[in-house]
This record gives sequence, structure tokens and C-alpha cells, in this order.
Amino acid sequence: MNSKVDLFLDKAQKWQEEMRLLRRIMIDCGLTEEFKWMHPCYTFQKNNIALIHGFKEYCALLFHKGVLLNDAENLLIQQTKNVQAARQIRFTHIQEILKMETTLKAYIYEAIEVEKAGLEVKFKKTSEFTIPEEFQKKLDEVPELDAAFEALTPGRQRGYLLYFSGAKQSKTRQSRVEKCMDQILNGKGLNDR
Repeated sequence: MNSKVDLFLDKAQKWQEEMRLLRRIMIDCGLTEEFKWMHPCYTFQKNNIALIHGFKEYCALLFHKGVLLNDAENLLIQQTKNVQAARQIRFTHIQEILKMETTLKAYIYEAIEVEKAGLEVKFKKTSEFTIPEEFQKKLDEVPELDAAFEALTPGRQRGYLLYFSGAKQSKTRQSRVEKCMDQILNGKGLNDR
């Protein structure tokens, strides 16, 4: 057990009992407990298997390569349409977890087998993402912006493309592009400071 996870659980204002039970289940499955991305994370031979996190309406067990699991019970949820690999099982009450403990362990063991087999998620390439018209126009108008964007890591490029595309109105997309231009020109990702 990781002392950072103890602190995290002690400070949790919601889902504390549910997260403690999920923790016990993960450890019962022989996983190593770590604290990553500000959440309890469980690994097998240093490979991420799952993490526990809480939201306003539910707490969840998130499988890092959930898209590769069979999901025989149809429990896995894609958090948003842009999430490619991870899948969640959501809970709103401890009784759900208690009732599903055997099933949860089966999913965890399957996730371990995915790691043992060395399976990898085939991610959509950055070139497969749509470049919003408003951003393409700026790239065409400002060659330095185009060069700076091409120099970004694929993950940073995807971050911007998803952010720009997420706006429903052209005016909002245009505003987002304008606000991000300096950051792109400085070689920074959307959330870099």
C-alpha cells in the first residue's frame, strides 16, 4: 500500500468508502499500488492497468487499455468521444461494487493478461484528425504558425485540434485559434505554462 494513496483517500470528500473497496480489490489481484496523475494507480510490472478516480456523479475504475478488453458484461464506458484507449466502470454506491467484486476481478485479470501479451492500442494518427477550417486558414496565412504547429509533438497537435474542433460555432473556433497562436508559436501545448 502506498502512503500517498492513504493521504488521497483520507482527504477524499466523496466516494471514500467506494474507493477504499476498489483499492482492496486491486491489491487483492496482486497489482502494485502507485500514485500517478493525482490518483491511485495500479500497475503490473510497471505497466499501468487501472486507476481509481471520483467525479461529482460517480466514482470509477478506469482501465488504461480498456478498449482491448472483451467487456463480456458490457460494463465499460468511453468517458468522452475523444478517448481512444481508456474505459471506465462507474459506480454510484458501494453495494454495486460489492455485488460486482468477482466480475471486477475478472476484468482486472484480463487487463493483466493484455499487458502480459504485450498488446498495444492502435491510436488514431494526428493526420487522421480534422483540422478545423478556421485553423487551416490561419496556417495558410501565417507560415511561421504552420511550421511551429508541425514542430509540436503529436499529442500537443491533437490537443489543439480537439480544442478547436470542440467549439460549435465558427466564431468561437476562430477566437480559440487566435488565443492559442502565441502559445503554438512558442512551441507549447494547450496546457503548458
